[in-house]
Amino acid sequence: MVSRREFLLANGTVLAAGALGLSLPAARAAASASAPLLPGFGRPTRLDYADIATLHGNDQLLLTTLQGVVNRRRPRLYFNYNEEGYDERWLSSTGAAVTRHDRPLDLVARYRGEVRGAILHDPGVPDSVNVATTLAGLENAVAATAEQAQEHRLKVITDLRGRFDPDDVLATYRWQLDTLWPRCTHTLLSGLPPTRTVSVENVQWREVARETERIRDTSNREVRTFDLSQELSGEEGVFLRFQDSLGDDGWGASVGSLVVKADGNQIAAFTPGTDAEAPYLFDGVNSAVGAESNRFADGGGYFIYRFTPPAGTRELLVEVDLWNQYLVTATTTAPTRVEPFPYFRDYTVASRAMVFWLPPSGETGKLLDEILSKVKPTTPYAGWFSNDVAGEWGGVDRASQHAVEVVPADYYMNGTVHAGVAAKVSDRVRPRPRATLRNRVYLTLTVGEGDNIQYCQRRMRQLWDDPARGRVPTNWTVSPLLADIGPALLAHYQRTATENDLLIAGPSGAGYTYPGSWPEADLAAYTKLTGRFLRRTGMDLVYAYNHRNADDDGWVAFDERIAASYRRNTPIRGIIQSWETGDLQTHVGGLPIIGNLYPQGKAQEYRDGLLRHIEGWDGSTPLFIAGAVNAWNWTPSDIAELGELLGDPFEIVRGDAFFDLLNRHLTKK
Repeated sequence: MVSRREFLLANGTVLAAGALGLSLPAARAAASASAPLLPGFGRPTRLDYADIATLHGNDQLLLTTLQGVVNRRRPRLYFNYNEEGYDERWLSSTGAAVTRHDRPLDLVARYRGEVRGAILHDPGVPDSVNVATTLAGLENAVAATAEQAQEHRLKVITDLRGRFDPDDVLATYRWQLDTLWPRCTHTLLSGLPPTRTVSVENVQWREVARETERIRDTSNREVRTFDLSQELSGEEGVFLRFQDSLGDDGWGASVGSLVVKADGNQIAAFTPGTDAEAPYLFDGVNSAVGAESNRFADGGGYFIYRFTPPAGTRELLVEVDLWNQYLVTATTTAPTRVEPFPYFRDYTVASRAMVFWLPPSGETGKLLDEILSKVKPTTPYAGWFSNDVAGEWGGVDRASQHAVEVVPADYYMNGTVHAGVAAKVSDRVRPRPRATLRNRVYLTLTVGEGDNIQYCQRRMRQLWDDPARGRVPTNWTVSPLLADIGPALLAHYQRTATENDLLIAGPSGAGYTYPGSWPEADLAAYTKLTGRFLRRTGMDLVYAYNHRNADDDGWVAFDERIAASYRRNTPIRGIIQSWETGDLQTHVGGLPIIGNLYPQGKAQEYRDGLLRHIEGWDGSTPLFIAGAVNAWNWTPSDIAELGELLGDPFEIVRGDAFFDLLNRHLTKK
C-alpha cells in the first residue's frame, strides 16, 4: 500500500540540486554563535491585552503590525487570536501585569504616537500585504487599508495601491528584493501567505455523497454523477465542497477530473492543477494537488468549486472522478471569504525582516533561490510554504541546499512577547530509566510536529493538558529553538512532564531541515547550532528528516558523513529518522539510527499494524520499533488505549531507554 506521503512525492516531487539547476555558492561565513538565532525584544512587565479573535483580518493585520512596532522597543501588547483561547492560556506564563481591553481597536489611538503612520496595502493585490508588512518594519508604521488610515487618523507613509500588477507576483517580490532588501535584517527571512480564507457563518450545506468505509487506495475510484439541481436557486452560484469523511487517518476526498453539464450542455471540464481548473476553484487553500493530477484534502481540510450555470438552467449534473474517504456537500451561499493573513507579523515587523510568499517551484522557486542565497549559513527562514505538492518538501529542500533551516511559524502568535519572557529553561538531561536487554519487542512512541513552534504553542498544549498524558511512555518532539523565541513554553513542558514524558528535538534539530541536502562545507554549521541548542535545553535525542531519493521515491538514510557530524557536534545518543516502513536500523558514525514505523488508524488498527510488522520475528533476539504518532489525529487518551491493547511481547519504553537498549544490542552484534 502506498502512503499519502509517498503518493505526494511520486514522480520526483522533492528537488535535488541538479534538478533545480542550482550552482550552489562556496561556503559562506556562518552566523555568530554568541548572538541569539531568533531575537528577543526585552522582558514584558506590563501588557495591554485584548481578544481579537472575532475581528476581520484587516483589523487583525493593523493591530499585529502595531504590536510589532510597539513591542520592538518593549513588549506591551498581547492579543488572543483564536476562539480556542490558546493565547489566553499562555498569558499568565509571561509574568507581566495585565490590563484587559474590551475594545481592541482603541489600542490604535493609545499607541498612535509610537508609529509614524500607515503603509496602505492594495486590496486588489494580495501580495501587497507582505510588502506592506516589510515596509511597516522599516518605517515604524502599520499596515492598513485607506479606510483604516482615515478612521484612526494615521498619516500615510506609503500608498501601495496601483503600484503592482495583481497578475505578476514575481514583479512584486522582485521590486521588494531590489528596493527593500538592503534595508532589511539579513539574519531572518520570513515566508507568510498574504491572505487567509475564513468561513462564513450560518451557511447551510446539503450532503451529496459520503464514503463510510476506510478506503486508503483507489479501490473505490469511479466517475460519480451528482445532481445539483436543488442548488440552482442561489444567486451566487453553486458551491461544491469535498472533504474527508473520516478525518483521523489522512486519506480524504481525492478528485481526478470533473465535468459539469447544464441541461445536458457541458459548461466546465478540467483536471486539478491545470489552468482549466482555476476559474472554478473557489477555495483550494486547504487542499493539495497530487502526483496523479488529483486534488485532495485530508483531515480537517477541504476544497470548494463554484459553478455558475446559465440563467434558466433546470438540471445541473456534475461528473466527478472520485476516490478515498470522501464527503461531498453543496450550498448556494458563498461559504468563505478572503482576508489578509495577520499572524506572526508582529515578530517580522519588530525584526525588520523581509516578508514574501514564493511557491518553491517554477519561476517563483528561482526567485526564492535568489533570496536564500543572500543570507549566511544557518539563517532561519520563519513561516511556511505553499500548501501544494512541492510546498513543504520542495521548500525545505531548497532552503537546505542553501544552508538555511526552516522554523514553521506562520501561526505563532505574540512572538515579540514570548521571546522576552524570563523563564528558566532547564539544561539538565533527564535520568534514563533502568532497562534490561531481553528478547522483547521494544516500542518507543514519538509524537511528531515538534519542529513547528506554532504546534508547540497551540495543538501541543491541548494534547499536553489531556489527563491521560503520562500513562504510557511517550516521546514529545519540540523545537529547541523555543529557548530563544518561547522559553516559557518550553519551560512549562519541562516542568510539568511526568516520568513517562520525554522531550526530544523535532526535525532535524535546531530547525526543520534535510541534512543530506546541505552543502558539504556548511553541514557542520547546522549540527554545531543544533548541539548548542540541545545543550541549552537538556535534550539528547533527535527526530530527523532527510531528503527523498528522486530515482526510487524513497527516503535517503543518513550516511556516515551526516551521522558523524551529529556525533561530533551534538550530545545526541541516537536519531529516529522519518521512514514510515520501520525497516531502517543502522549504526553509522558511532550513532544508532532507526527509521520510524507509521501504522495507519487509531489504537486498534495501529496495534494490528504492529502485529503484522513482527510476524517474522522468532523471539530469539530483541526487536526494536520506533512508532510514529500523528499529532493532529491522536491524543494521549488514544496512546493510553494503545498501551492497554499491547501485551506480551511488547514493552513500551521512553526514547532514552530505547536507544540505550538499541545501542547495546547493535554493539553486541
